Amino acid sequence: MPKAFEDFFGNGNKQQQQQRGGPEGGKRQRQPPLPETPSPPNANIILGTLLGTYVLYKITEPSENGRELTWQTFRTSFLNKGMVDRLVVVNRDMVRVYLRPEAVSLGISRQQQFYFSIGSVASFENNLEKAQNELGIPSNERIPVTFRDEVGLGNAFIHFAPTLLLIGAFMYLSRRVGGAGGGGGAGGQGGGIFGIGKSKAKMFNQESQVKVKFKDVAGADEAKEEIMEFVKFLKNPTAYERLGATIPKGAILSGPPGTGKTLFAKATAGEAGVPFLSVSGSEFVEMFVGVGPSRVRDLFATAKKNAPCIIFVDEIDAIGKARGKGGSFGSNDERESTLNQLLVEMDGFDSSEHVVVLAGTNRSDVLDPALLRPGRFDRHIAIDRPDIGGRAQIFKVHLKPIKTHENMEQLSRKLAALTPGFSGADIRNVCNEAALIAARHLKDQVDEHDFEQAIERVIAGLEKKSRVLSPEEKKTVAYHEAGHAVAGWYLQHADPLLKVSIIPRGVAALGYAQYLPKDQYLYSVKQMLDRMCMTLGGRVSEQIFFDTITTGAHDDLQKVTKMAYAQVTVYGMNEKVGPMSFDDPQAEQQFQKPFSEQTATLIDDEVRSLVNQAYDRTLQLLTERKEEVEKVAQLLLQKEVISREDMEQLLGRRPFNEITIYDEYVQKKVTYSYRFLLEISW
Repeated sequence: MPKAFEDFFGNGNKQQQQQRGGPEGGKRQRQPPLPETPSPPNANIILGTLLGTYVLYKITEPSENGRELTWQTFRTSFLNKGMVDRLVVVNRDMVRVYLRPEAVSLGISRQQQFYFSIGSVASFENNLEKAQNELGIPSNERIPVTFRDEVGLGNAFIHFAPTLLLIGAFMYLSRRVGGAGGGGGAGGQGGGIFGIGKSKAKMFNQESQVKVKFKDVAGADEAKEEIMEFVKFLKNPTAYERLGATIPKGAILSGPPGTGKTLFAKATAGEAGVPFLSVSGSEFVEMFVGVGPSRVRDLFATAKKNAPCIIFVDEIDAIGKARGKGGSFGSNDERESTLNQLLVEMDGFDSSEHVVVLAGTNRSDVLDPALLRPGRFDRHIAIDRPDIGGRAQIFKVHLKPIKTHENMEQLSRKLAALTPGFSGADIRNVCNEAALIAARHLKDQVDEHDFEQAIERVIAGLEKKSRVLSPEEKKTVAYHEAGHAVAGWYLQHADPLLKVSIIPRGVAALGYAQYLPKDQYLYSVKQMLDRMCMTLGGRVSEQIFFDTITTGAHDDLQKVTKMAYAQVTVYGMNEKVGPMSFDDPQAEQQFQKPFSEQTATLIDDEVRSLVNQAYDRTLQLLTERKEEVEKVAQLLLQKEVISREDMEQLLGRRPFNEITIYDEYVQKKVTYSYRFLLEISW
């Protein structure tokens, strides 16, 4: 094990090495008996609390020789008999009675003390003077009264108890933070409240903790090939350095959530066999000034000690946003100071130190340009959502622990075709949900139907069996979904239909239609118009078959409005506005539009015209196909869920020569394999 790991793990590792026979593999030596285990901290705290409580009670406990009197007892037993020598008023609320020596004749011990409480000094003086007047005591023989302020040890302790408790709690918390921070920091050094500037990065031991390899990462072959260069350099740096080449200091892994950025970083560390320091960008910034830069310095110092190693900063946009935006005060100053220190550190360490910095973010567009320049984060690796082939590979990885009798190759292809747009995290969730559904029904194997239900669960949400619709609402939902289905069936550029359901799901979905979109990156004007018409099919169907419209088309109208505005303001697909795009991701926080009021009015008019055009076209289509909508709605009311095969039986095949992604990727492969088997048998 390298010396850097001994420095990191401290004496605990050294003790383990001694028990194993030493790092050089010498002979085993008999270990001396271990010392007695000290009492746990919690037992010591409880014991100290009980002891302190007992001492405080003994201090504040009244004296055993003291006896409290009432005013009447004091007067009749002592004052009237002339036994009182003097009186001492203590702290203006208690009177201590000192008796004459003759009181011993009455059987009173000299050690006996008497006292009584008073409400106020004035009232006590009036009562004493009145009593002495009644007894006829001359002025020169009257009882002397003195006043004294005393602070006992118990009272003093009570006064200082809050301060002592605060100091004790502070010391206890600092020791707890020290115990947790000493081993949790990147360097494993310095604890307590004074170790707040230490990095919170977690180090993973390449020998036992980083088990992820590139075989566990699927669906991103290009990104895997690009990042493999870091692995090759960390494994064999001399092959590059002898030719004068230097490894890039860092790489930005950017992409949507759930695409596997953190998994890629772990796989890089696992393949390279080097230490892996993982930290989140938000852990650098605290409420204390200067903590962020201090943690950045400590992180890079630890990385240099353990070189070669990999630093992975997740969600780097927490500290790496472009400077000079959103004011220059408060936490923004601290964030910029942390970013400046990160820039300095990445320039400070040399490539020969064999430290690679990987960073993950979902918002690479908001990062500071100084962070992305060559010499800091040289490589920009985009990890996007996988295509259908990548999804099939990811399904194969996550289907391995699932107990199923299905053909793994065929199942992964079918599920990949049914999950367009899914990320790696979504695919893993689908496999887990399928296993949960099968376990819920007490099955021994997870079958294909469970996976289909899991996909519906992820897309539309859980079935709301408790949500019972009235007959009128159910009929409205059925005709609404039938309008979507029929409109998409007769529009050439609409996505192929897979399933229609009127079973309530999720929070607000009373019904849904599932389609099979292609992995498409370019859309024409005709394709976008057909998509808008299909989305408006539910609203138009309600208008045709009912006297009124409902709120069920709220989500559809939002989608159509966004699509229309995107055509006019982003893609330049409108003749009157012209080939202009007003989309600027860098200027999200601006408070004024990048166009004039006249242009804004023109954009609104063109968007309204575009939506109305799609609405009129859909109304004409569904009016002509009113009988087909009626058939589909009645079948939905009868079965609640209908498939593509049911639609083909009702309406016939779509009037277009089409090959769906399901036919192309699933059925074609099955047909080819069947033909291959026939040829072998022949």
